[in-house]
Amino acid sequence: MGRAFEYRKAAKMKRWGNMSKVFPKLAKAITLAAKTGAPDPDMNPSLRTAIATAKAQNLPKDNIEAAIKRASAKDLANLAEVNYEGKWLYGVLIFVETATENTARTVANIKTIFNKTDGALVPTGSLEFMFSRKAVFEIASIEMDIDNLEMELIDAGLEEITKEEDGSIQIFADYKDFGNMSHQLEDMGIEYEKGSLQRIPTSPIEITDRQMESLTLLLDKLEDDDDVQNIYTNLA
Repeated sequence: MGRAFEYRKAAKMKRWGNMSKVFPKLAKAITLAAKTGAPDPDMNPSLRTAIATAKAQNLPKDNIEAAIKRASAKDLANLAEVNYEGKWLYGVLIFVETATENTARTVANIKTIFNKTDGALVPTGSLEFMFSRKAVFEIASIEMDIDNLEMELIDAGLEEITKEEDGSIQIFADYKDFGNMSHQLEDMGIEYEKGSLQRIPTSPIEITDRQMESLTLLLDKLEDDDDVQNIYTNLA
């Protein structure tokens, strides 16, 4: 878990240190969810997910409400979720989720980033089976015993609980149980730092520290692109 954990931790700290990038991406995710479904989170599971994730990362309420209203804006008529899949050296697979109103711009940017960092895009759908979609909740710390917590969350769809090296806890459930798990945690008075839908590799791999340093250059460039919402790899 070491190298992958350290990258996740470093990436998380980078995002928290650059809210000027994070907040617009969170808002765009809310706008996209509201645009593709009902603007009422009670009627739109995708919107509930986007709002819960944004709240967990401290996006202000006014920003959330503004993002929902923007779903009807004419300049966002073409806003859509578009996924890109790529391969890098040493068997590394990369799944990129974007939200864009200009797919020509986005694909050009993503392709350029891959090409300049020893990677290459592959046809859409090529890597879908290499990842499983999960609802993931991150908790900084909790006083409750892990075994007791596990028992309390089983009926909400719990699949796994893991404890990271820094003491934080990750809770995994099927992506369809995001709402159930979120409500259960709230009912128990447990605050989570982040709740999101993630793609977990089905056959994770290991790479060396030196290889990880090179890969980080690619991941950082993708992270900095305004259209990129989430990035997943098959690292262990």
